[in-house]
Amino acid sequence: MKDLNALMQQAQQMQQRLQDAQARMADTTAEGSAGGGLVSIALKGPGDITRVTIDNSLMVPGDNEILADLIQAAHADAKRRLDAVNAELMREAAGPMAGMNIPGMPKLF
Repeated sequence: MKDLNALMQQAQQMQQRLQDAQARMADTTAEGSAGGGLVSIALKGPGDITRVTIDNSLMVPGDNEILADLIQAAHADAKRRLDAVNAELMREAAGPMAGMNIPGMPKLF
């Protein structure tokens, strides 16, 4: 019975760590850029765009495709960085259970 109580306490501690990590993830920010910094995008939390910066040199009529491509690339870069930070937060929270596939629970990175 002691083992079961200890296991339950560990599960509750891990659940609290995961909730704390999710709260930190909501405040996590990342920035991505493209075109050597001509376009940059900042993301927060689950991927909400908080800022877009476009260099004035890109504001040329007829160059819409280039600008669109750079915005997409900057967003992809920012999302990749944000996902990496969030994954690390979840790995830290999961501790020794990271990577385990426990039935009924989401896979913990």
